[in-house]
Amino acid sequence: MTSPDAKVIRHRLERAHETLEEGRLMAQTGHWHGCVNRLYYACFYAVTALLLSRNLSSPKHTRVRSLFSLNFVKPGFFPRELAALYNTLFDSRQEADYEDFSPLDPEEIGIWLASTESFIRQAEELLDPSSPPHG
Repeated sequence: MTSPDAKVIRHRLERAHETLEEGRLMAQTGHWHGCVNRLYYACFYAVTALLLSRNLSSPKHTRVRSLFSLNFVKPGFFPRELAALYNTLFDSRQEADYEDFSPLDPEEIGIWLASTESFIRQAEELLDPSSPPHG
């Protein structure tokens, strides 16, 4: 990996952590729609970092999801249960952002918060298995 790529990948992982923190803050204040949006984007930034490590990218979110599945989930590099979270958050964000009266369950979102942290950690481990956990 070239140095500029490594810099962008690191930036995307930092954005993932920052965006996860924004989601936590929104959850603490009961802003559930915004929280779901932030959790989705936290995973999205982690996924785009993974894709960049293989010189892959796309401006389309559905294509990013497809590339992630083909290159990381199906070959077994990324756990399917965490990958399922990414898809769930994508669908929930779409509903929360674009549909009126979309119901959200605060308890479920609490689970998604913890799972999003695991998702980002897994991406970091794939990118650098020798790195210590973020904290």
